[in-house]
Amino acid sequence: MQFSKSFVCHAVYFFSLFLAASAFTYERIDKNNTVLLVVDHQEGLYQMARDMPAVEMKANILAHAALGKVFNLPVVMTTSADTGPNGPLIEEIVKMHPDAPFIHRHGEVDAWDNADFRAAVEATGKKQVILAGITTDVCTAFLALSLKAAGYSVYANSDASGTFDIKTAQDANDRMRAAGIQVLSMFAVALELMRDWRNTPGTPEMMPFFDQYLPEYGMLARGHDAAFLNGTISGLNTTLDTQYPV
Repeated sequence: MQFSKSFVCHAVYFFSLFLAASAFTYERIDKNNTVLLVVDHQEGLYQMARDMPAVEMKANILAHAALGKVFNLPVVMTTSADTGPNGPLIEEIVKMHPDAPFIHRHGEVDAWDNADFRAAVEATGKKQVILAGITTDVCTAFLALSLKAAGYSVYANSDASGTFDIKTAQDANDRMRAAGIQVLSMFAVALELMRDWRNTPGTPEMMPFFDQYLPEYGMLARGHDAAFLNGTISGLNTTLDTQYPV
């Protein structure tokens, strides 16, 4: 009897996995239907992001904001109590998007609870949202969950969200995934927006972006360029061209 119950439980479990897999639809980020949110990337809060090296965190935050310029996305920025120890929004981001809506929240923890912020997001008319913030478990996750409940497709940039430690970040990302929020790296967000190196933005726009914000990939491209210009190849049976496929 015990074996029978165990068998039935396992059968139900695997059948539910099958149903979930068969129901899956890959919804890619559409640059024409996306708004990018910069959430509480503040100078004070930045100091609490300890789940990755500080230099890497800063590069990822600036890369997140720069995606808005590269892909001509509408951008909405927000801060929480920025006259206190949370500090102002990181200066480079403000300079990058001087004309973007900038909502200064004075109490709301979840940015979606602020009527001005909601109005700014809704005014874009976009149905997909890319967001990142500090901290991951509060500023990013709370807003992501609220946006999902409001009917948006939500993509959380995990590289540009930071929190106290790795476990807290993992718990927050697990919580978002369980709610149907897609949690992606900055590299994945950028390439899903681009889709094809021959598009615009494509190779000419994206390689300088990666060279600045993802030096691992930038140096790979530089090495390719150097070998191509020098007429030196690795000896592998490879055709060199001016494109940079992943």
